[in-house]
Amino acid sequence: MARALVARSVRRSFAAGRVLLREGARDSHVFLVLSGFVKVSTAADGVETLLGIRLPGEVVGEIGALTGVPRTATVSASGPVLAGQVQRGDFEGFLRQRPDAAALVAAAVARQLRWANRRRTDIAAFPAPIRLARVLSEMAEVCGRERDDGSVELLVPLSQADLAAMVAIAQATVHKALHELRDRGLITTGYRRIVITDPEKLRHIAEP
Repeated sequence: MARALVARSVRRSFAAGRVLLREGARDSHVFLVLSGFVKVSTAADGVETLLGIRLPGEVVGEIGALTGVPRTATVSASGPVLAGQVQRGDFEGFLRQRPDAAALVAAAVARQLRWANRRRTDIAAFPAPIRLARVLSEMAEVCGRERDDGSVELLVPLSQADLAAMVAIAQATVHKALHELRDRGLITTGYRRIVITDPEKLRHIAEP
Protein backbone atom coordinates (compact mmCIF):
# COMPACT_ATOMS: atom_id res chain seq x y z
CA MET A 1 0.00 0.00 0.00
CA ALA A 2 2.71 2.45 1.02
CA ARG A 3 4.53 2.38 -2.30
CA ALA A 4 1.38 3.07 -4.32
CA LEU A 5 0.41 5.92 -2.00
CA VAL A 6 3.89 7.45 -2.13
CA ALA A 7 3.46 7.79 -5.90
CA ARG A 8 0.53 10.15 -5.25
CA SER A 9 2.36 12.22 -2.64
CA VAL A 10 4.60 15.25 -2.38
CA ARG A 11 7.53 14.63 -0.05
CA ARG A 12 8.05 17.04 2.84
CA SER A 13 10.66 17.15 5.58
CA PHE A 14 9.97 18.23 9.17
CA ALA A 15 12.47 19.06 11.88
CA ALA A 16 11.96 17.80 15.43
CA GLY A 17 8.99 19.49 17.07
CA ARG A 18 7.47 20.79 13.85
CA VAL A 19 3.71 20.38 13.47
CA LEU A 20 2.42 18.36 10.52
CA LEU A 21 -1.27 18.67 11.40
CA ARG A 22 -2.87 20.93 13.98
CA GLU A 23 -5.93 20.16 16.10
CA GLY A 24 -8.96 22.19 15.00
CA ALA A 25 -7.58 23.00 11.51
CA ARG A 26 -9.89 22.43 8.56
CA ASP A 27 -7.36 21.25 6.00
CA SER A 28 -8.04 17.77 4.62
CA HIS A 29 -4.83 16.23 3.30
CA VAL A 30 -3.11 13.21 4.83
CA PHE A 31 0.52 12.36 5.47
CA LEU A 32 2.21 9.03 4.95
CA VAL A 33 5.12 8.76 7.38
CA LEU A 34 8.16 7.69 5.35
CA SER A 35 10.88 7.93 7.98
CA GLY A 36 11.05 9.00 11.59
CA PHE A 37 8.23 9.02 14.12
CA VAL A 38 5.37 11.41 14.82
CA LYS A 39 3.45 12.09 18.02
CA VAL A 40 -0.34 12.44 18.07
CA SER A 41 -1.70 14.59 20.87
CA THR A 42 -4.77 16.53 21.92
CA ALA A 43 -5.27 19.37 24.37
CA ALA A 44 -8.15 20.17 26.71
CA ASP A 45 -8.18 23.05 29.21
CA GLY A 46 -4.49 23.61 28.52
CA VAL A 47 -3.54 20.01 29.37
CA GLU A 48 -1.90 17.96 26.63
CA THR A 49 -2.61 14.23 26.28
CA LEU A 50 -0.32 12.17 24.09
CA LEU A 51 -2.56 9.74 22.20
CA GLY A 52 0.13 7.70 20.54
CA ILE A 53 3.13 7.36 18.26
CA ARG A 54 2.88 6.75 14.52
CA LEU A 55 5.57 4.81 12.70
CA PRO A 56 7.02 4.75 9.19
CA GLY A 57 4.43 3.33 6.79
CA GLU A 58 1.47 4.70 8.74
CA VAL A 59 -1.00 7.34 7.55
CA VAL A 60 -1.96 10.32 9.75
CA GLY A 61 -4.84 12.72 9.19
CA GLU A 62 -7.09 10.08 7.65
CA ILE A 63 -10.10 10.83 9.87
CA GLY A 64 -10.20 14.49 8.80
CA ALA A 65 -9.71 13.53 5.16
CA LEU A 66 -12.49 10.95 5.16
CA THR A 67 -15.05 12.86 7.27
CA GLY A 68 -14.35 16.51 6.48
CA VAL A 69 -14.46 17.44 10.18
CA PRO A 70 -11.78 19.67 11.76
CA ARG A 71 -8.62 17.93 12.89
CA THR A 72 -9.20 16.01 16.10
CA ALA A 73 -5.54 15.95 17.16
CA THR A 74 -2.18 17.59 16.58
CA VAL A 75 0.56 15.58 14.84
CA SER A 76 4.15 16.69 15.42
CA ALA A 77 7.58 15.36 14.50
CA SER A 78 9.46 13.41 17.15
CA GLY A 79 12.90 13.92 15.67
CA PRO A 80 13.49 14.48 11.93
CA VAL A 81 10.59 13.21 9.81
CA LEU A 82 10.11 12.64 6.09
CA ALA A 83 6.48 12.38 5.04
CA GLY A 84 4.48 12.21 1.84
CA GLN A 85 1.59 14.67 1.64
CA VAL A 86 -1.47 13.36 -0.22
CA GLN A 87 -4.46 15.54 -1.05
CA ARG A 88 -7.90 14.41 0.05
CA GLY A 89 -9.19 13.67 -3.45
CA ASP A 90 -6.14 11.57 -4.31
CA PHE A 91 -6.42 9.69 -1.01
CA GLU A 92 -10.11 8.93 -1.52
CA GLY A 93 -9.46 7.82 -5.09
CA PHE A 94 -6.67 5.56 -3.93
CA LEU A 95 -8.94 3.89 -1.36
CA ARG A 96 -11.70 3.37 -3.93
CA GLN A 97 -9.24 1.66 -6.26
CA ARG A 98 -7.63 -0.39 -3.48
CA PRO A 99 -10.21 -2.02 -1.18
CA ASP A 100 -7.36 -3.84 0.56
CA ALA A 101 -5.80 -0.51 1.47
CA ALA A 102 -9.15 0.82 2.69
CA ALA A 103 -9.42 -2.19 5.01
CA LEU A 104 -5.92 -1.53 6.37
CA VAL A 105 -6.78 2.13 7.05
CA ALA A 106 -9.97 1.09 8.86
CA ALA A 107 -8.01 -1.41 10.95
CA ALA A 108 -5.43 1.27 11.82
CA VAL A 109 -8.18 3.64 13.00
CA ALA A 110 -9.63 0.83 15.13
CA ARG A 111 -6.21 0.19 16.72
CA GLN A 112 -5.86 3.87 17.55
CA LEU A 113 -9.28 3.92 19.21
CA ARG A 114 -8.42 0.82 21.24
CA TRP A 115 -5.17 2.47 22.37
CA ALA A 116 -7.01 5.63 23.44
CA ASN A 117 -9.73 3.66 25.22
CA ARG A 118 -7.14 1.57 27.04
CA ARG A 119 -5.34 4.69 28.27
CA ARG A 120 -8.62 6.08 29.62
CA THR A 121 -9.33 2.78 31.40
CA ASP A 122 -5.81 2.68 32.83
CA ILE A 123 -6.21 6.14 34.34
CA ALA A 124 -9.12 4.95 36.47
CA ALA A 125 -7.81 1.47 37.27
CA PHE A 126 -4.05 1.55 37.91
CA PRO A 127 -1.41 3.51 39.83
CA ALA A 128 1.24 5.48 37.94
CA PRO A 129 4.02 2.84 37.82
CA ILE A 130 1.70 0.21 36.32
CA ARG A 131 0.25 2.68 33.82
CA LEU A 132 3.75 3.63 32.76
CA ALA A 133 4.80 -0.03 32.53
CA ARG A 134 1.79 -0.78 30.30
CA VAL A 135 2.63 2.06 27.92
CA LEU A 136 6.32 1.16 27.74
CA SER A 137 5.54 -2.51 27.18
CA GLU A 138 3.14 -1.71 24.33
CA MET A 139 5.59 0.71 22.76
CA ALA A 140 8.35 -1.90 22.91
CA GLU A 141 6.23 -4.13 20.69
CA VAL A 142 5.63 -1.54 17.97
CA CYS A 143 8.71 0.70 18.02
CA GLY A 144 11.33 -1.19 19.96
CA ARG A 145 14.60 -2.71 18.75
CA GLU A 146 15.82 -5.85 20.46
CA ARG A 147 19.50 -5.80 21.38
CA ASP A 148 21.97 -8.67 21.65
CA ASP A 149 21.50 -8.95 25.41
CA GLY A 150 17.71 -9.32 25.10
CA SER A 151 16.91 -5.78 26.18
CA VAL A 152 14.72 -3.58 23.99
CA GLU A 153 15.53 0.02 23.12
CA LEU A 154 12.63 2.33 22.26
CA LEU A 155 13.44 3.98 18.95
CA VAL A 156 11.23 6.99 19.64
CA PRO A 157 12.87 9.78 21.68
CA LEU A 158 10.53 10.49 24.59
CA SER A 159 10.84 13.14 27.26
CA GLN A 160 9.33 12.90 30.73
CA ALA A 161 6.76 15.44 29.54
CA ASP A 162 5.79 13.09 26.69
CA LEU A 163 5.37 10.18 29.09
CA ALA A 164 3.37 12.33 31.50
CA ALA A 165 1.04 13.33 28.68
CA MET A 166 0.65 9.74 27.54
CA VAL A 167 -0.37 8.34 30.92
CA ALA A 168 -2.07 11.50 32.22
CA ILE A 169 0.06 12.11 35.29
CA ALA A 170 2.25 14.97 36.48
CA GLN A 171 5.90 15.07 35.42
CA ALA A 172 6.98 14.70 39.04
CA THR A 173 4.94 11.50 39.25
CA VAL A 174 6.51 10.22 36.02
CA HIS A 175 9.92 10.91 37.51
CA LYS A 176 9.06 8.81 40.57
CA ALA A 177 7.57 6.01 38.44
CA LEU A 178 10.66 5.88 36.21
CA HIS A 179 12.85 5.81 39.33
CA GLU A 180 10.84 2.87 40.69
CA LEU A 181 11.14 0.91 37.41
CA ARG A 182 14.88 1.63 37.30
CA ASP A 183 15.34 0.47 40.89
CA ARG A 184 13.61 -2.79 40.01
CA GLY A 185 16.06 -3.34 37.15
CA LEU A 186 13.39 -3.09 34.46
CA ILE A 187 14.61 -0.06 32.53
CA THR A 188 17.55 2.24 32.06
CA THR A 189 17.12 5.83 30.94
CA GLY A 190 19.14 8.60 29.36
CA TYR A 191 18.32 11.87 27.69
CA ARG A 192 15.06 11.12 25.78
CA ARG A 193 16.15 7.48 25.70
CA ILE A 194 14.64 4.39 27.33
CA VAL A 195 15.94 0.83 27.27
CA ILE A 196 13.76 -1.94 28.68
CA THR A 197 16.28 -4.25 30.30
CA ASP A 198 13.81 -6.99 31.27
CA PRO A 199 10.90 -6.97 28.79
CA GLU A 200 9.30 -10.14 30.18
CA LYS A 201 9.18 -8.87 33.75
CA LEU A 202 7.90 -5.49 32.56
CA ARG A 203 5.07 -7.24 30.68
CA HIS A 204 4.27 -9.17 33.85
CA ILE A 205 3.97 -5.95 35.85
CA ALA A 206 1.94 -4.35 33.06
CA GLU A 207 -0.71 -7.10 33.26
CA PRO A 208 -1.63 -7.18 36.97
